[in-house]
Amino acid sequence: MSDPKKMTYKDAGVDIDAGNRFVQLIKPLVKATSRPEVLTDIGGFGGLFSLHADKYKKPTLVASTDGVGTKLKLAFMMDKHDTVGIDLVAMCVNDIVVQGAEPLFFLDYLATGKLSPEKAKEVVKGIAEGCIQAGCALIGGETAEMPGFYSEGEYDLAGFTVGIVDNNNIIDGSSITVGDRLIGLASSGLHSNGYSLARKVLFDHLGLNVDSRLEELDHTVGEELLIPTRIYVKTILNLLRDFQIKGMAHITGGGLVENVPRMLPNNCQAIINKDSWPKPAIFELLRKAGNIDEEEMYRTLNYGIGMVLVVPDAEVEEIMVRLSGLKETAFLIGEIAKSAEEGEPTVTLV
Repeated sequence: MSDPKKMTYKDAGVDIDAGNRFVQLIKPLVKATSRPEVLTDIGGFGGLFSLHADKYKKPTLVASTDGVGTKLKLAFMMDKHDTVGIDLVAMCVNDIVVQGAEPLFFLDYLATGKLSPEKAKEVVKGIAEGCIQAGCALIGGETAEMPGFYSEGEYDLAGFTVGIVDNNNIIDGSSITVGDRLIGLASSGLHSNGYSLARKVLFDHLGLNVDSRLEELDHTVGEELLIPTRIYVKTILNLLRDFQIKGMAHITGGGLVENVPRMLPNNCQAIINKDSWPKPAIFELLRKAGNIDEEEMYRTLNYGIGMVLVVPDAEVEEIMVRLSGLKETAFLIGEIAKSAEEGEPTVTLV
């Protein structure tokens, strides 16, 4: 009996050399996100970050983790991978800044069936860009090559961020009172939720493809759906230096209807004027083509508003001026009122 062939990990579908090449490709991208507190380069067992706690009276860490969801399907369909990393960062850092936290660092997890170093580099390019937009450092991550687990050419992403806020400055909505006003910051598009519905309407129902052009849109369907999630971190940190922001809600899955109540105290309701901002074309296209009820639009998609701020009435005018100077498109979309019935906070659309 002849000797059996010697097997290697590569024979099983895992290419260690490709993984090493990928690490070398992304080193400049990661370095561009560095902050003074970062103590290590990528490649170690863990990323080291020096916490300058002396800047805070009672430093509190705030953490969040998230993914990109089925928006990744658009990246696969278009073979364009340099923007979904921005979405990954955005979904995490926008969640912690609503509590007043400055994002400090970010970690990513990329899993695929067969690693393409060049394609993975494009993904990390987007993650690095997101970190730069948020002002946080990409200090590490994990790349998992798992043959047979994912379809050819596909991958999944997850992200994790840690931020810091002084305990006395945590924004939890407890100071929100009747008469406070709601400011909505415009979204850049669908952001990273509702894509299962969007794909069903556009591709299954209308029979479109990523290269289709519609007069309602300024881009192809694919380009429109891949517009990255807006990162609001630097804008909000700027506002917090000079204004009282009583509460904030990142509008993701659940839309305005389910996310706004998360920042409100009991016995309060947010009265939102539905006509106070123009609805972007992609949302109206989905609503009409899919015959989607208005209620479903407001509880599934961001419908053009990516972040909602609760501010004192006396500061509204100055805040709106500041937002304009920061190149944010903002709308005064409502106010806080006492709930008609005692209990958990609600949203009323008028």
